[in-house]
Amino acid sequence: MRIRSITPDDADAVRDIFAAGIASGNATFEVEPPTWADWDAKHHPELRYLAVDDDGTALGWVSGAAISARQVYAGVQELGLYVAEHARGRGIGTALLRTAVDRAPGLGLWTLQSTIFPENTASLTVHRRLGFREIGRRERIALMTVGPLAGQWRDTVLVEKRL
Repeated sequence: MRIRSITPDDADAVRDIFAAGIASGNATFEVEPPTWADWDAKHHPELRYLAVDDDGTALGWVSGAAISARQVYAGVQELGLYVAEHARGRGIGTALLRTAVDRAPGLGLWTLQSTIFPENTASLTVHRRLGFREIGRRERIALMTVGPLAGQWRDTVLVEKRL
């Protein structure tokens, strides 16, 4: 496995892994993957990494997005971490998150945060392992509209790492 920057050629792989996360019901409130143009515009151009196996098959990705347009928060990014179903349990998420954490200070970032469903224990474990701390739990923050938990109000856990 190797980790490299995401390029426009990876648009389909990023979308497919994201779509599987949506379908799982425990990755995001999004109802469909964005277009590449929308995804590209929202995510930090230098904080986006793809894990691939030896034959180039995408295993997962991590990316950062600004939490606010206000200049005072310019060094804070919300991370999205997605691992393909066939690649889970192999340390892919840890390797991707570690890459983002290691490279973020060189990009002028000082805080990384993630919002995770409490049922997503694998993601919470990976984040805690890399020094993220739980800031709080937002109870019944939004209504799930897709996936196996559609129609249920969901909690999220906010974790952060100061760099």
